[in-house]
Amino acid sequence: METTSPHVVVLAPDPLLTVTVEVSTELDSPEIHVHAGGQGLWLARMARSLGATVTACASVGGETGTVVAHLAREEGIDLRTTPGPPTGAYVHDRRGGERLELARQPSRTLDRHVVDDLYGTFLVASLDSDACVLTGTRDPTLAPDVLGRLARDLRAADRTVVADLSGTQARAVADVEGIVLKMSHEELVDGGFAADPSLPALAAAARGLVADGLGALVVSRAGEPALLVAADTSFLVTTPPMTTVDHRGAGDSMTAGIAVGLARGEPLVEAVRLGAAAGALNVTRHGLGTGRREQVERWASEIRIDPLTD
Repeated sequence: METTSPHVVVLAPDPLLTVTVEVSTELDSPEIHVHAGGQGLWLARMARSLGATVTACASVGGETGTVVAHLAREEGIDLRTTPGPPTGAYVHDRRGGERLELARQPSRTLDRHVVDDLYGTFLVASLDSDACVLTGTRDPTLAPDVLGRLARDLRAADRTVVADLSGTQARAVADVEGIVLKMSHEELVDGGFAADPSLPALAAAARGLVADGLGALVVSRAGEPALLVAADTSFLVTTPPMTTVDHRGAGDSMTAGIAVGLARGEPLVEAVRLGAAAGALNVTRHGLGTGRREQVERWASEIRIDPLTD
């Protein structure tokens, strides 16, 4: 393993305070778990688990934002915040085995002043990164063109850029030369990139995007082998079958592994191997974006990567 810690910077425009009620295995009462969440912070958590120094940039506000910022920093994430509207939150009850949502405080649209502050904070932090990651928003709280401008500015500064986006947010960065974009097969179809979820249709869509300038596209396919398409190369990434405890967060963990691998200077194929291992092991755990580095590194050797044959 490398002796220096790669630096990964994550845009987390949609942080969440997550409160989950679980069944206690030791006490005759429920357990209540409180975490900093949302795509960007889940991804940041896994990147840090994999040995990276992680900076996350987020807009936070209100009581929920104060708690999210404290929790993220307690985990060792260098969270750089800009003031904004009250941070979103949810309360889930898992005592019955499935997630039952008891309450949700939705995220709010970021106004132009908040966006300008967040843009500048992330852009400057990324100048010192080995890799930077763009994540999106669950609701339309951040205009897609902001992500497109960020991707272009970062590439102009010769930064390594990984994006985990969907819909119009993915389309906003899809023509930015040299970035690595990760999407699920459902997102590729729902966003109008692929005609259907069949492997030939997904591969054709991915090759079209790469031909238009995208550095590479990684397509996660639920229980099927993931697809990696870069210039003149296409691969299937196969993970041994895993028993799923919670599928949520697997895609974010995969993206984190890819970003950390690229930040270490590894070839794209090896970075995707690390990402696939991180995503696979995450589904065996209750915590989103969690895992142990030594386990992920060992599991990566079990990931099979084969050329895609038409």
